[in-house]
Amino acid sequence: MQCCRRLRSWWLVCGGLMLYGVATANCMSGPAPTTPGEPRDVAEWVARMHHASLFRSYRGTFVVLSSNGAMVSSRIWHACEGARQIERVEALSGTPRVVFRREEEVRTFLPQARVVRSELRDVPGAFPRVADAKGVHPSQHYALRALGQERVAGRDADRLLFQPRDAWRFGYQIWVDRVSGLVVKMQTLDGEGRLLEQAAFSELNLDVPADLSRIEQMMEDLQGYRLVKVPLQRTTAEAQGWTMGEAVNGFVSQGCYRKDVMAMASGPLLQCIYSDGLATLSVFVEPFDAARHAASVRSASMGATQVVGRQVHKTAWVTAVGEVPARTLQRFIESVQRKDE
Repeated sequence: MQCCRRLRSWWLVCGGLMLYGVATANCMSGPAPTTPGEPRDVAEWVARMHHASLFRSYRGTFVVLSSNGAMVSSRIWHACEGARQIERVEALSGTPRVVFRREEEVRTFLPQARVVRSELRDVPGAFPRVADAKGVHPSQHYALRALGQERVAGRDADRLLFQPRDAWRFGYQIWVDRVSGLVVKMQTLDGEGRLLEQAAFSELNLDVPADLSRIEQMMEDLQGYRLVKVPLQRTTAEAQGWTMGEAVNGFVSQGCYRKDVMAMASGPLLQCIYSDGLATLSVFVEPFDAARHAASVRSASMGATQVVGRQVHKTAWVTAVGEVPARTLQRFIESVQRKDE
């Protein structure tokens, strides 16, 4: 349990479970791709869900419930006007935290510490956003079943089952708003179909006034806070002295980033992101620290999120994190090697 808490704290420091994608859709560009009721394959559904999470202005409250009984809730306010995007997500349980995203910039307000962490992120998103992954073919790795319609948070939704075609990924049951295409509920299922985690809106208001300026004012109000900028440099594993293959078929590299994180006093952190169009995982490489990395292998499970870490070189520690089976993370860690070896 103590190991799990340490890994959770480490993951939150290094980028957290609140990951955001770059908003490239135009809010005024027209309706979401395809119209309700049409048959679609996996790729078309993924595109529709991703587009809707950016295309509409909406406000709501969503709850994430894990199989171990842990529950967290958040309030989200997403606004868009033309090509401009801004979002505010407030944690309603756990450690107080408010996260703002404006285009690529993410600011995390930590009221207890009176600190605002500012960084640029170019990575896939969390509920209700679906990853905008490049070069992926989700239809090759998931089979789609339509399970009818249900109401969620007062909205009529299509209920869909995305079944994995192999044991390297989890399955998903997703409820998609029939009008907007927004994901209103998502369940992550293990290989036996057991529920690992559920995220769902308990309250949702679509087509609210954009009001970008109001959210922007809150984002810029730093009075009483200390602003900490986290440098982020786009790079490659090879440029940092590592080789890192696409260890599992279907998971395609979405880029690597070098972070200079204050909590990692021993040196910079390398993060490489992979996605198959639905699932996303990250591989972190950091300098080995005997005090923090006492165990040769660490693993933890937090609902659908699995964490595996181990020493892969006398000078480095690798941690893989994602909503995939632990064996998938193990395979990615095994693919990490020094270029000079």
